[in-house]
Amino acid sequence: MSIFTKLLLLFLASLGVMFFVGKETHSLAKTNIEAFLREKYLQASNDLFKDLANNDMVAFQKKLDAWGFESVPYDSYEKKARQIYEEQSSFGEMKIYEDAQGSYTLLLRYLDEPSLVRVKNQEEYFDQQLRLSYLIDADVVLLVVIFLLLAKLLLPLKTMTQTLKRFGEGDLHVRMSPQGSNELGRLVESFNAMASNIENLLGSRERLLRDIGHELRTPLAKSKLALEMMPSNAHQKILQKAILQIDRLTNELLQIERLGANMAEFKQEHFEVETLLSEALSKLMIEDESLLEIRIVDSFTIEGDLNYLSIALKNLIDNALKYATHLPVEIDVQNRTIAVKNQGEALSRPLESYCEPFVRGNDARDGTGFGLGLSIVHKIIHKHGFSLRQDYREGCYTYAIVFSH
Repeated sequence: MSIFTKLLLLFLASLGVMFFVGKETHSLAKTNIEAFLREKYLQASNDLFKDLANNDMVAFQKKLDAWGFESVPYDSYEKKARQIYEEQSSFGEMKIYEDAQGSYTLLLRYLDEPSLVRVKNQEEYFDQQLRLSYLIDADVVLLVVIFLLLAKLLLPLKTMTQTLKRFGEGDLHVRMSPQGSNELGRLVESFNAMASNIENLLGSRERLLRDIGHELRTPLAKSKLALEMMPSNAHQKILQKAILQIDRLTNELLQIERLGANMAEFKQEHFEVETLLSEALSKLMIEDESLLEIRIVDSFTIEGDLNYLSIALKNLIDNALKYATHLPVEIDVQNRTIAVKNQGEALSRPLESYCEPFVRGNDARDGTGFGLGLSIVHKIIHKHGFSLRQDYREGCYTYAIVFSH
């Protein structure tokens, strides 16, 4: 669940609580006012009934003033108001009403003569209730404003996350949009500056390696041609081997650089596993087919870049041939997996460490290699979304490519 979704749910929950509290507070305040006025009316009604019974309107008015009451014109009041309380006494009938304006009025009916009175300045009680309602409404508005401000701050994070993802996937030209002068804006500025530096650094390194690779190819080609024209002898074979190693190192360095910098472009195509095996073996250029034992239990289709996947498989087979103590090397194909197995001595380091660049074993059969083969394999398999399984049991190493996401 995203931060924005959590914030939205928290805001809605808080808003619901505030509305509930406001409604309950309003209802409780209204109930308290009703209870207070009803109690006051009940206490005053007996005294007022006595004066009405004695027909002493002067005393009746004095008691109204003492209780803080005032007379109200009757004028069919009962038809316009809502009755909330009624009580019969020996003097007559007493009722309490609430009118359309929310005021509470006491009706005293003595010998069918109605007298209507009410507490003066009832607005003060309702003003307190109204102020409380305004405070709750202000809290709701403040909560909405806080949510909008937080949403405004969080919404750019989605775009920033997408930009970071694209940058991590190799789109070094992508930049974040300016976000002002706040902390988020300074973060964007720092990222854009960092991204520019990384792009320039990687660009310079790529150009350097590319230039070195191209510059080396010409003298290497001339050296190969010159060696072919030289008489065959021990010195010629040493030079051929040295030049071949330099050529292989140059190609592997350029290849691993492109993979590490996300510059390699993979073609998505469908092909059978037999096609992949054939392509890998052609790159391996093995002369003695008895060195390999291939078993295809079931065939399957692969989606990916045939060229790069064949390089990965070729490197696995080449690595197995170099470090095998007994031949042939076994290649098993089944359950969407290609497993390369070879007999060998236990390694001094964990298998995973050999996937790092320039890490190689000390017991290679021919002493060649630069420790880049497994690193290239790991990068190609990882970028395709496949997995590389490594295992060592009872003197047998297994490197398996699992073609499932």
